[in-house]
Amino acid sequence: MEQNNSEKKTALLVMDVQQATIKMLGDNASFTESINRAIQTARAAEIPVIYVVVGFRKGYPDASPNNKSFTIIRQNPAMSFDTEEASRVHESVAPQPGDMKIIKKRVSAFTGSDLEVVLRSLGISHIVLTGIATSGVVLSTLREAADKDYVITVLSDCCADRDEEVHRVLITKIFPRQAEVIKASDWNPKP
Repeated sequence: MEQNNSEKKTALLVMDVQQATIKMLGDNASFTESINRAIQTARAAEIPVIYVVVGFRKGYPDASPNNKSFTIIRQNPAMSFDTEEASRVHESVAPQPGDMKIIKKRVSAFTGSDLEVVLRSLGISHIVLTGIATSGVVLSTLREAADKDYVITVLSDCCADRDEEVHRVLITKIFPRQAEVIKASDWNPKP
């Protein structure tokens, strides 16, 4: 049961929903509809919407060659994350004035970003997670947030992964161990 935002200060995190990542989904209409539903719900309840994107300096000096995931990105020009364009949130869910944008340097939304400083400054104790990929940013952020003692909700239809089976296992078996997992249409925070 969702508590009033004044009782348990909440923020919605929209993670890695960028030009390059959303292309991986193919048909993404239902995903973006669900994310937009969650964003509208958050705004109606006066819950901060925080966009988290992965982004690097030109030439990737901040992406270690020891990191297998980011080495693949460095070597694939089609997956560029070292430009302003690449770190832009996809236009289908674009931020509005007053929304925050956090740039991260690793898979978790916390690692290499100032997300925790922002959450602490806002008095946030409950985070609602959405994003691409379920097996990437959502999983890594959930695990780190649980270790940091945040209350966590995952909006299952606002998470996506190229591997549907991995997505299903995470949403139905792994995430419920550390978070409430619900659909965007069932998320009903009180304003």
